Amino acid sequence: MKVKIKLYNKKYRINLSKPIDISLTLSSSKSNVNAWYLDAPKIEPVINDGFIGSVEKGSPVNFNNVQFNPHAHGTHTESIGHITKEFHSVNDSFDKFFFIAQLISITPEIQSDGDSVVTKNQVEKAIQNDNIEALVIRTLPNDKSKRTSQYSNTNPPYLSEEAANYIRKIGVKHLLVDLPSVDKEKDAGKLLAHKAFWNYDGKQRLDATITEFVYVKNKVKDGEYLLNLQVASFNNDASPSRPVLYKLR
Repeated sequence: MKVKIKLYNKKYRINLSKPIDISLTLSSSKSNVNAWYLDAPKIEPVINDGFIGSVEKGSPVNFNNVQFNPHAHGTHTESIGHITKEFHSVNDSFDKFFFIAQLISITPEIQSDGDSVVTKNQVEKAIQNDNIEALVIRTLPNDKSKRTSQYSNTNPPYLSEEAANYIRKIGVKHLLVDLPSVDKEKDAGKLLAHKAFWNYDGKQRLDATITEFVYVKNKVKDGEYLLNLQVASFNNDASPSRPVLYKLR
């Protein structure tokens, strides 16, 4: 299905039959992507008064409980409620679910302390259009291991505070990264990139979100896309999500 749209005084053609899913699938497996020192997610049949919720075990239906953490076990979208005393549901961050996005690829710079960091200078050089609502950052090198990586105690790459500030200042409301966090794994609770992006110490951006643990295949080229950011309807600071890109032509 092909449609035509007009955005920012530009006309685009979009083929809705060719979505690019950049989410990671949650599975009950130790190979499920993982971070923040938690065990693997669990998907198990309900057992109650002799009932086992498994067709294989004789039940008429499969009836599973699912135990997972949105932040640790896969693609998720979070609101400023992730770092505030006040409760802010990610559900309340959206009044629409389609956005003009740009995908950029960056090799994080190695710092003097050994950390790998996405810097402001790198982001500024990579962005071709600063009139975007969403930004997807694919870090390099990029391979399938990102689907199953166990990130706890590995000090993965992260964004500098300056990079997050710049992304906010150019008006990006929805930031997507293929990392477990935009911040350093162990930073003594500073959360500099989170706070910079949400303008934590100023007029807080309640309609801005951060999506972590995306995975963008190498065959998907950098450039502009239409982003459909699908969020499960959880009344929580974060929710599992399914971001989908459509090439703009």
